[in-house]
Amino acid sequence: MTIWPDHLFLVGCGNMAGQMLSRWLACGLDPARVTVLRPSGKAVADGVAVMTDYPAALPAGTTVLLGMKPYQIGDVAEALAPLCAADTRIVSILAGTLLADMRAYFPQVRDIVRAMPNLPVGLGEGVTALFTDSRTAPPARDAVDALIRPLGLAEWVTDEALFNQVTALSGCGPAFVFRFIDALAKAGEALGIPADEAGRMALATVQGSANMAARASDSPGQLADRVASPGGMTREGMNVLDADDRLRTLLIDTLTAARDRGEAMARGE
Repeated sequence: MTIWPDHLFLVGCGNMAGQMLSRWLACGLDPARVTVLRPSGKAVADGVAVMTDYPAALPAGTTVLLGMKPYQIGDVAEALAPLCAADTRIVSILAGTLLADMRAYFPQVRDIVRAMPNLPVGLGEGVTALFTDSRTAPPARDAVDALIRPLGLAEWVTDEALFNQVTALSGCGPAFVFRFIDALAKAGEALGIPADEAGRMALATVQGSANMAARASDSPGQLADRVASPGGMTREGMNVLDADDRLRTLLIDTLTAARDRGEAMARGE
């Protein structure tokens, strides 16, 4: 059973924060416990209060989710920091914004956690990487963990230096998988399969294969070898993927580029 925060205050409610909130509400979070700050004033969900400016104060025991654009952190902190109390908890999903930076922006807040979710959190099938330091009290860490669990896998990272690597894998990963599905469908189309059929089959193939891998005791690499009989069609195709480690090299280059961009963002570039 999830123990919800006394109050949840979202600064920004874009695509990712919106997916998180949608899942929490679906899992039983009382919308009366939620306030969203968004300049547009656009409604979020039934019963969720939306503000266009900061309140005069935050309720006791508020958990703040920072979900705006990372470059806005300076302006947000200037307005938000004076509202934070000793019992305020901050969860930041700002890419490239280090925990030390967060502590500098919010010096009076003890409990601060970095989080990097991915889009399937809206389905409860996401991955959220989490990091904090020893200043965050264990009960606060546990409370954030409990809040994240309904979103899918909650993976605590012990070294913040790896946070951009983890973000490249799981945070950016859904986009890479989407691109693979699209490429698989287009490859089928190039072989003569009608585009709509190829699209449906590619999506169902990836979905079913991922579900099978999640339930299997063997690793995905072992499953691939089990499917690919010697001299068969699958093995012949896998020989192309495996030649010169081309698929692995492509993905290493992909994750490296994403990681490097995260590090550049952390430097303010």
